Amino acid sequence: MNNHRETESSLHSSGNGCLDTVPGWDEELELAFAAYKGRYTPGRVASRHKTVCEVLIQGAVVQAGISGALQKIGKQPVVGDFVVLLDQPEMGSRMIVNILPRRTCLSRGAAGDGGGEQVIAANLDAIFIVTSVGKDLNLRRLERYLTVVYSSGANPVILLNKIDLEENSPRLVEKIRSITGKVPVIPLSALSKTGLDALISYLNPGETVALIGSSGVGKSTLINSLLGETVQRTAGIREDDEKGRHTTTVRQMFPLPNGAVLIDNPGIREIQLGDSSDGLEKAFSEIVDAARNCKFKDCTHRDEPGCAVLRAVKDGIIPEERLASYHRLTEELIFQSKKAEIGLKRLEKEKHKQIAVDIKKYKKFTGKP
Repeated sequence: MNNHRETESSLHSSGNGCLDTVPGWDEELELAFAAYKGRYTPGRVASRHKTVCEVLIQGAVVQAGISGALQKIGKQPVVGDFVVLLDQPEMGSRMIVNILPRRTCLSRGAAGDGGGEQVIAANLDAIFIVTSVGKDLNLRRLERYLTVVYSSGANPVILLNKIDLEENSPRLVEKIRSITGKVPVIPLSALSKTGLDALISYLNPGETVALIGSSGVGKSTLINSLLGETVQRTAGIREDDEKGRHTTTVRQMFPLPNGAVLIDNPGIREIQLGDSSDGLEKAFSEIVDAARNCKFKDCTHRDEPGCAVLRAVKDGIIPEERLASYHRLTEELIFQSKKAEIGLKRLEKEKHKQIAVDIKKYKKFTGKP
């Protein structure tokens, strides 16, 4: 396959199949790219399929592989990354050889025993946390999403979709606002295109917005409605449990006609916190604020005397279930941190073991003692 060809492929762009500029490119990126001369081109990862990426460059969408050097050091590009491409016309291909500095980074705890982080998307200005009326609406899950989003450095916005199916949507909005503080909560219907005007202020030229949420909440339908055409396949939810069917299988970028960028993500039911301690403090800011008045600096807000947080719970200022959720997520963060530490020690042990094997092979090959 000729990876050097320019292609519209499955990527939607602003009407003509190509882009005049790389969405989100700015002076800081220009400065970072200035070190590369000759056959190097800047681009932005629009989607990734194992070791091949679709990359937006000026005027086109191209396919590019990931260099062996990047893979060897575990440096993997994700959707939203600004990257350095090496043109290889003699081989008929382009290769991603480096990743430019990330402004923000949405990640979650990786699955398995080793801990660590799985990067979901990069260089985001805002993240739409999409939920819907019905059984998907879960305040505890939204707290988890908010923790991860705050940790990313991007601004969270909560979208309550499918309000046309709810007789009292204002009640649900207030229910969500009880845990979100100053985070905007926007009720809408992606299918009927009700309430979409409220999103305009978050979709500014040159800015990038990612959508996250469970399967079936309407992320792909929202993408289609904002673009004015069907670019993402959609499917209904199961009637017995209202759970969605996975229709989005890869993360993908969609430039809007005004120069803003949307990133769609496959649905996730439970998101691991990973290293999101900073995000936890912002997601539970009222508990952090109250804790400043605790008698002891290392107060755990469980049974200590003089605990201002427990006093706020007793006075009805902080809901009891809110504090319980804070405790659960705090314990999970501690567990994730310990798991990551054990994983690093295991990797270090395996590394030294491999070095010893290599030394033994070298001595055997050279005949040296």
